[in-house]
Amino acid sequence: MAGSGSAVSAMRWLRVLVVVVAALLCSWQAGIAILTGVPPPAGDPVPDIDTHAHGRPADQLHAWAAPRAPALGMPATALEAYAYAAKVAAVENPKCHLAWTTLAGIGMVESHHGTHHGAQIAPNGDVTPPIRGVVLDGSGGNLRIIEDGNSSLVEGSGFARAMGPMQIIPQTWRLYGVDAHNNGVKSPDNIDDAALAAAGYLCYRGGDLATPRGWMTALRAYNQSDLYARTVRDWATAYGAGHPL
Repeated sequence: MAGSGSAVSAMRWLRVLVVVVAALLCSWQAGIAILTGVPPPAGDPVPDIDTHAHGRPADQLHAWAAPRAPALGMPATALEAYAYAAKVAAVENPKCHLAWTTLAGIGMVESHHGTHHGAQIAPNGDVTPPIRGVVLDGSGGNLRIIEDGNSSLVEGSGFARAMGPMQIIPQTWRLYGVDAHNNGVKSPDNIDDAALAAAGYLCYRGGDLATPRGWMTALRAYNQSDLYARTVRDWATAYGAGHPL
């Protein structure tokens, strides 16, 4: 993946055989409640681009994103990142059927598209200051996730915190983190890297997100709350109609 020197290598995680995942998770999936209105609409189609382009590949979508972003109430850079990640998923794992609207719904719920608490997105996708979730020490009904204190992804407490605009926990980032720019650096605080990592995770866990069960399975893997899935669905549905919720 990162540092391999090949954009193709960096995207290999999207080619995971979802059949294996389905076999491992079938007993869990059987108990998932399926919401109405899922999957949400796919929104405006994303134009074809060179997903292996050098530099920031999502820049190819600026002409598509710039006129849509103001109406959707999000930064154009964020919309480019979501659309690029969805396009990579369509190219590398066409059976996934992940729409940019779902990624945008998650990005809105998790960090207001990388702008939580005044954070800003640089032209290269870096989000500053870094966005961090609560300490996952088991208090307040949160998960308890212990992390290696020597890890560069942990900030001293010994417990994990969700990171970046897509709020990915360190354990998940180590497995799914990806270098969207193919520059040898992968960062959960870069919205391009984060959106692409989220796409890989959703495709891996959900299989076919064009089906209600696949979409719900993916969202429940991202966050186990049904309220979370409903909120993402509602935002994604609104984005599919060309406006915020």
